[in-house]
Amino acid sequence: QVHVVESGGGSVQPGGSLTLSCAVSVRVFGILNMAWYRQVPGKEREFVARITYYNNINYADSVKGRFTISRNDAKKQMYLHMSSLKPEDTAVYYCNAKSSRSADEYWGQGTQVTVSS
Repeated sequence: QVHVVESGGGSVQPGGSLTLSCAVSVRVFGILNMAWYRQVPGKEREFVARITYYNNINYADSVKGRFTISRNDAKKQMYLHMSSLKPEDTAVYYCNAKSSRSADEYWGQGTQVTVSS
């Protein structure tokens, strides 16, 4: 069974930084397309950033220039470095892993990020 575990969330003041991590217990991490999503209560889950298994990257317009996604296939982990954080970045952040070779898709339980003064 595949487990996806996010970590690194917390509370930070506006303008601060946080780095989220996502660890995936899977036999072959290198074939996964990885992404971050976020959700606030009462709203739909929204896309934040994606890094494919061949390292193609894209970001939501709202985080471009402030967030950086990366991955370490040897460690089977993905990261999201968030800087210049704004109150509107407050949300539960979810890690998504999708196989590039099948319909398999996995979600983590989420990690809370709160940006407040």
